[in-house]
Amino acid sequence: MMKKYLWSFALSAIVLAGCGKKEEPPVAAPAPVASAPAPAAVNTEEKVLNIYNWPDYVPEGMIATFEKETGIKVNYDTFETNEALHAKLVAGNSGYDIVVPGSVFAKPQIEGGLLQALDKAQIKNLGNLDPAIMATLGAKTDPDNKHLVPWAWGFTTVGINKTKVAKALGKTPMPENAWDLVFKPEYTSKLKSCGIAYLDSPTEIIPVALHYIGKDAYSNDPADYKLATDMLAKVRKDVRIFSSTMIDDIAGGKACVAIGWSGDINIAAARAKENKSKDEIESMLPSTGALIFFDTMAITKDAKHPNNAHAFIDFYLRPENAALMANEMNYPTANKAGVSLVKPEIAANKTIFVEADYFAKMIPPSSFSNEAREAMANAYNSFKKGK
Repeated sequence: MMKKYLWSFALSAIVLAGCGKKEEPPVAAPAPVASAPAPAAVNTEEKVLNIYNWPDYVPEGMIATFEKETGIKVNYDTFETNEALHAKLVAGNSGYDIVVPGSVFAKPQIEGGLLQALDKAQIKNLGNLDPAIMATLGAKTDPDNKHLVPWAWGFTTVGINKTKVAKALGKTPMPENAWDLVFKPEYTSKLKSCGIAYLDSPTEIIPVALHYIGKDAYSNDPADYKLATDMLAKVRKDVRIFSSTMIDDIAGGKACVAIGWSGDINIAAARAKENKSKDEIESMLPSTGALIFFDTMAITKDAKHPNNAHAFIDFYLRPENAALMANEMNYPTANKAGVSLVKPEIAANKTIFVEADYFAKMIPPSSFSNEAREAMANAYNSFKKGK
């Protein structure tokens, strides 16, 4: 659930006109009648938009504001993992117009023809986007930024309940590298008493495990997955939860340490404060770096309301909406024009808007082949079952 940059767009319009050769009439011709101008293009789509997004990932009131402004009724459904979204897109006829895949999955979805190219002329606010984010997406996932617009970005990391972790560790000091808390038996054997949670997704857990053992986090080599799961097997007995409800699990006290998304961990911290909990929840910055992710808006290939989808994307890219996203969701926005509107306490939070020196340590996203994803899923499932 993330610097200062370059970006340029060129939008042009070409007007073509032609005229035939005029013949000399034998008699005077009647005065020509001016033709009526061509009518402007009209959006004839029904006033409906179907969106499929992650849970807990849209500011309160944003959808209602869009509906009131446009008259377009939004049906907003949620999914828990990239794998669930991908399966629905591959099956076809999803019924959704806008989906929000992680960039790791978006690349094969583009290559597989599951997402359509954007009509950039309908998205006037594209120029608000951060050039560095767009350059990274273009290089790694979406050449020329034809298909994807960032919803938000963040990083996969370790989250802790500082109070409960300190109690569980006792005299054992906190490690220099936060990944040790979830991958090193010396720590997991102590922390299991207050609960260790992993995101329930192979494409979240295997990459961070690969990174921890010094391999390419986005390796497509099944032999590397075997090494990662061998390491994970040593701590399997200490993992309490494979979570698809990480915010609730951390905020509700089911886990004191977790592999999760930075924004979700910060949301859990905010909820704990709202509930007047004495526990302090923190998103960590591991010394060896965390894994950046980008969640991206895309229009499905078979979208029935593509014009409405473009209208929503343009609406979402307004600076005030970008700031609302960061302020309420605790995820950094990719909208450069909206940064100045972000609350000072959010902008100053180094686990939301990370500093440049730590940003440089982060692992940028890549993607996996279909064969690699299948091998990864098999390796992860064996680990999860304790086999």
